Amino acid sequence: MNFFHRKQQAALPYDPARQEPAVRSSICTGEMTLGFLDREGGVFHEYMLVRDRVELEAFCRKLGVAPEEIRRIY
Repeated sequence: MNFFHRKQQAALPYDPARQEPAVRSSICTGEMTLGFLDREGGVFHEYMLVRDRVELEAFCRKLGVAPEEIRRIY
């Protein structure tokens, strides 16, 4: 039995027709949360916490978008 394995994240729950990638940033602490924003209702669905620019770029590569194209929410 292996106790020290990493959990695999599920496939991205992303539908480009209904959702757009977004980053929710805190004004005070600068903490960033990646997720998806519903185009119809405007509801933000959290996906993961970002610690640095490298993780943001890895997320963008998974989606096939540039970091500049991701919407920022404050």
